[in-house]
Amino acid sequence: MSQHPYVTALDIPQPSRAELPEDMQKYFAKCDQKLGMLPNVLAAYSHNVDQLRTFSHFYNTLMFGESGLSKLEREMIAVAVSSTNQCFYCQVAHGASVREYSGDPKLGELMVMNYRAADLSPRQRAMLDFAAKMTTASYSIGEPDRQALRDAGFSDRDIWDIANVAGFYNMTNRVASAVNMQPNPEYHSLHR
Repeated sequence: MSQHPYVTALDIPQPSRAELPEDMQKYFAKCDQKLGMLPNVLAAYSHNVDQLRTFSHFYNTLMFGESGLSKLEREMIAVAVSSTNQCFYCQVAHGASVREYSGDPKLGELMVMNYRAADLSPRQRAMLDFAAKMTTASYSIGEPDRQALRDAGFSDRDIWDIANVAGFYNMTNRVASAVNMQPNPEYHSLHR
């Protein structure tokens, strides 16, 4: 087992890739190929293969699975939630994804700082307002909030997806912040 540098503040050794099951070795190789790196969040989870598989499967299903939400919209939710939670890891990592999917470096930065300052469509603003409210006061969400999403063009299935993406990032933000998970340095310069 080896400790990857700059992953978390916890002293939990991660296995080498050769020590991981074959499916996870292939998944990590696919990350290397597509991203040019292994995201530190995956390295951090690698010490518990069951958690790694569950995390990876849920992440990939939410972010890349069938949905009425575009990949950009899902990344925008990730950044708005992470900005609200002040999660450094996810602001950096998903800010890079917003830059990639939008082709607009400025949008990625605005989303990290304050999505309300960005030039967004009414649909995007309604979606992010809902995700932000879920993050700060989920107990207060009611039918008028869901109706505002419907009025912006979202189906009830889309609302389910918005809630699940926002909920996922609220969980991962809290874990990342609690263990001082650090983003890969490569994220800072991507898609600028």
